[in-house]
Amino acid sequence: MSPRRSYDQFCSAARALDAVGDRWTLLIVRELLAGPRRYTDLHADLPGVSTDMLASRLKDMERDGLTTRRRLPPPGAVHVYELTSRGRELLPVLRALGEWGRTELGERRPTDALRAHWFALPLLRALEEAGIGAGVVEVRLEEGDFHLRVSAVEGPLYGYGPAPVEPDARLALDSVTCTAVSRGELGLADAIRDGRVEVGGDGAVAKVLREA
Repeated sequence: MSPRRSYDQFCSAARALDAVGDRWTLLIVRELLAGPRRYTDLHADLPGVSTDMLASRLKDMERDGLTTRRRLPPPGAVHVYELTSRGRELLPVLRALGEWGRTELGERRPTDALRAHWFALPLLRALEEAGIGAGVVEVRLEEGDFHLRVSAVEGPLYGYGPAPVEPDARLALDSVTCTAVSRGELGLADAIRDGRVEVGGDGAVAKVLREA
């Protein structure tokens, strides 16, 4: 475990950056907002991080009360990392960073990695703006599937793969459309009306989205 560095400033922002300002920390939080993850899963979805750096950051985050590590019962019997309540309090920070970074997204570069679930927080915002107050929405992209839990009181806000329950709506779209929605260049309702997003399902959420 690396010694904790500090800005040595009596300021709440500086103290916060003492805990989460290191490279990769907030991106690890982004991954764990989807629920418990194995080390190998985290490493796979954080392209560019070395194994030593990831292990060091996870230890630092556990020391600082942001994550915990536990062993799943058989037949899994593997260790997973998950956010503590303190770690989940970073959600508004990530959402604010995402909002601020919308204009920085630009065009996807040849060297840019992409995972489908990285669109989860922008799509949650878009669903809320479309008037969805609660529900489970399954999203299908070329890069993979994930699901969203709108207005989740606690627990994961999104997850990998198809929804574990019957979703209230299903969205199918491509990454170009998803990027435009993420940047704020295209509203979700407009994308649906233009046929760039296909809405499936018979629930109330699907009906609201079709009529938005």
